[in-house]
Amino acid sequence: MVTPTPTARIGVLGTQFTGKTTLAKNIVMELRGHGLTVTRVGRLAKRAAALGLPKMTQQDARATEWLIAQGIADETAALVDAEVVIADGPVLAPLAYYTAAQELRGDADADNAPVLERLRLQASLHAPRYDLLIATILDPNESNGGAHYDPQFRTLVDQHTHRLLADLEIEHITAENSTTSQTEAVNRAVAVARKAVGQ
Repeated sequence: MVTPTPTARIGVLGTQFTGKTTLAKNIVMELRGHGLTVTRVGRLAKRAAALGLPKMTQQDARATEWLIAQGIADETAALVDAEVVIADGPVLAPLAYYTAAQELRGDADADNAPVLERLRLQASLHAPRYDLLIATILDPNESNGGAHYDPQFRTLVDQHTHRLLADLEIEHITAENSTTSQTEAVNRAVAVARKAVGQ
């Protein structure tokens, strides 16, 4: 019988321009500095768009289901060759974006309840597989990325992200987009990952 190699999954989620991708990259660099093999997965929006799936404020249930399923598949595949996978936008992120888009569009009605419940279940069943989840926090005084981004949607995604984590009672830590907070989050991620892989 082959003994499975210890691995770790760390997810970083949050709304746009809250430092999540920078945080994910910094975690990867620190872990590699400790000699661990690390793969960062995520950034699925472009792949979804290439398939013709709506994104951002137009994201629908079909796109959300694809994003969740593809995220899980990418994480699982990455762990074949890596000790640690960093998910830049783990499976809970597409759900937060979807519910934020629903609220923005005003179409979060009762007809969507069964679909939403199925998506929540799909995401919540996978969530315990993360050794650590880090949710970034929106600072409303920071740049919203210019005219290309909708500040109202950005705020809604932040609200829905933290509400989802609370509603599903998913253990996580938070990180502000500041040097001190990001450093603390990186250090926590490194400690968790090293412990998980037995380093």
